[in-house]
Amino acid sequence: MTNEQELIDLKEKLDSYLAERNYRKIKAVMEEIPEADAAEYLEGISIDKAMPIFRSLSKEKCIEVFSYFEPETQEVFINSITDEEISNIIEELSVDDAVDMLEEMPATIVKKVLKNASANTRKLINQFLNYPEDSVGSIMTAEYTDLKGTMTVGEAIKYIRSISDNRETIYTCYIISPSRQLEGVIELCDILACENDDTLISDIMETSIVKAVTTDDKETVAGMFSKYDITTLPVVDNENRLVGIVTVDDIVDVIEEEATKDIEQMAAMQPLETPYLKTSVFTIVKKRIIWLLILMIAGTITGSILGRFEDTISAIPLLVTFMPMIFDTGGNSGSQSSTTVIRGLTTGELECSDIWKILWKEIRVSVIVGFSFGLLNFFRILLITKDPDKITIALVVSLAMLLTIVIAKSLGAVLPIAAKRLKLDPAVMAAPLITTTVDVCAMLVYFGLALKLLSFRL
Repeated sequence: MTNEQELIDLKEKLDSYLAERNYRKIKAVMEEIPEADAAEYLEGISIDKAMPIFRSLSKEKCIEVFSYFEPETQEVFINSITDEEISNIIEELSVDDAVDMLEEMPATIVKKVLKNASANTRKLINQFLNYPEDSVGSIMTAEYTDLKGTMTVGEAIKYIRSISDNRETIYTCYIISPSRQLEGVIELCDILACENDDTLISDIMETSIVKAVTTDDKETVAGMFSKYDITTLPVVDNENRLVGIVTVDDIVDVIEEEATKDIEQMAAMQPLETPYLKTSVFTIVKKRIIWLLILMIAGTITGSILGRFEDTISAIPLLVTFMPMIFDTGGNSGSQSSTTVIRGLTTGELECSDIWKILWKEIRVSVIVGFSFGLLNFFRILLITKDPDKITIALVVSLAMLLTIVIAKSLGAVLPIAAKRLKLDPAVMAAPLITTTVDVCAMLVYFGLALKLLSFRL
């Protein structure tokens, strides 16, 4: 792993070699550095400079570097290399990396790549491409290590050695029947630790297996990695036949993707499918404008409610000075609760069935916080306000603060769960929507109390 300063030094060294056209030294450096850093460097220079360097690398290094390219870079390289080179890349890439690449490519590029793939590879890729986008089947790899229960430990070790170069991982092995039914799992360390080479694999394998089905949601499967503290998960079809595995590096990508999507939805915009700097202005506008329009329309409701209390505001202008404080506190309180609940729903810590427990806890929290803030503001208003009815005004503001916080935290707890019950992403019920809803409720509570307790001034 190279740090930022090392990357800068490395780039400067490679740039100086490139200026000298010293491809021998460039190759030596590129062969030694991590594939991700090599890919980053090649992406930062023009294709006419990058291509000779890429072609000079060893076959294994080329494949690994190519897998780290952004989809746009992969497309440029595919258009610049020969059919034979395309064939070498697609045959050597792991299936899940090949599928990820093709999912981002235009149809013409996909056709060109598949045309240069072998029949078996083409069949396997097409099979993976047919899985739903959000399913675990779309991110699994078929390059797992499978053993037979009838193998001895000695036979298993010999077999693992023979196929180790072509597998995603050899540290976790899966035992399958002749009809590919998943029967057990065993760690490589347990095989090596067995002192008797004649021991059958079926005698030392684990039959209690954590597994997923190809159609399971990949976000749910990500939760299984955390829950069971595993690095590899077998994926079976509906007949319990082993069809692939998911490794922790695939799950890291899923977690990053889901976190990015949730953050964008919590900020009231639709998720971007491409990196920000590579997304056009009009695409960004399209992703953001719908939610902004919805929130603007919701804001007009707040304005119309405010108009109904115009006489109250005219009679007691001092009330206006406390509105931002009450509304902002309410919005922030609701955001705290909604963020906590959304995270809990996402990680699996909370379920929709926990709604009453969650609501009861948030009500108790909100009463304590609301009472504390209300009391603080009551004495603050008494100290800074010279209005003859400052005690009543302080009571109105304090009660409004208490009720607003209770309402806000209750809505922040309930709305994400309601969204999940309606098969929506809980993240849509985040800060902007909660804040707008709380503003409406807070305004009704605040001026409702003012009309009741300060009616003699109106």
